[in-house]
Amino acid sequence: MGYGTDLTDKQWQVIENLLDDKERKRKHSLRSIINDILYWVKSGCTSL
Repeated sequence: MGYGTDLTDKQWQVIENLLDDKERKRKHSLRSIINDILYWVKSGCTSL
C-alpha cells in the first residue's frame, strides 16, 4: 500500500539514474527513503 506522495516507477527510473546506489549496503532502499522524505514534506512533519 502506498501513499499519494510515492514515486511512480517512471519517476523513480529518472532519479535512480542520478544516484549511485551500488556503493553502500542499506537497511532500506533509496526509493523507500525518498518516498518517506516526500511524505514528510507533504504532511508538514506533524508528528515524530
